Amino acid sequence: MVSDLVKTLPKFEFNLIDNIQRAVRSVTRNIAEGFGRHHHKENLQFCRISRGSLYETWDDLITCLEEGYLSKLGLEKFELQINKCLAILNGYINYLSSLVKK
Repeated sequence: MVSDLVKTLPKFEFNLIDNIQRAVRSVTRNIAEGFGRHHHKENLQFCRISRGSLYETWDDLITCLEEGYLSKLGLEKFELQINKCLAILNGYINYLSSLVKK
């Protein structure tokens, strides 16, 4: 969805385009890096960073709405996806937190 959106943004919004792409890509990259550390505390920290990237993406999408590049309905579709990702990620964070406390 993000890839399709950034293709429609005006070229002069290169900073917004770059930031959206970096934020959304860092979500999965941080999850992967944390998992690769093979240590629950580090994995947990990278998952929290990943969650922050989801919120950063959300903020950029709100900017797209405010600038007229995204409709309210379009933003609502993104919101559903982001909330699904947050639910899954928060569940994983809770799981990792329970391991760290042991």
